[in-house]
Parts: sequence; C-alpha cells; structure tokens
Amino acid sequence: MNIYVGNLPYNVSEDELKELFSEFGEVSTVNIITDKFSGQSKGFGFVEMPNDSEADEAIKALDGKEIKGRNIKVNQAKPRGERPQHRTGY
Repeated sequence: MNIYVGNLPYNVSEDELKELFSEFGEVSTVNIITDKFSGQSKGFGFVEMPNDSEADEAIKALDGKEIKGRNIKVNQAKPRGERPQHRTGY
C-alpha cells in the first residue's frame, strides 16, 4: 500500500521515516518529496508497505502523531487521477 505522509518537519530524513513505519512491518520504499531546485523537503512524502494490514495499522497509529514538533498527517495515498485539482484564477 502506498501511504501519504504530510506535515513532515523539513529536517526529517527518509531513514527516520522508514524507522518509524518499520515498527509496524516491512517498508519497501520511502520517498520524501523535495524541491527540484533547492533540494529542500516540501514537508510531505510517501511510504510503501507491501502488507496492507500492517500499512493500515501504521496509518491508524501514526496519523496525528507528533514528530519533531509537528503533528503528521498519514493516510492511504490516492492515485494522481483521483486527487482534487487545484484551481486558480477565480
């Protein structure tokens, strides 16, 4: 299952995120999204866990958890086509 992790502290590392989610089971990949120019974290990322029941446990346990002073948002990632489109220029 692909898991969205938002409101991350900008100084959290992929290794720290993997360690956090590994408490609930196997983690296949961790990807913190960064700005392509500065390399600075954008404050969100994705964690892939192959076992859905372990992923569900991680989501329930970690959603709202405080990490380095910020309460993270954790839920199942939605495929790009299902996300609401941001509109500008009203």
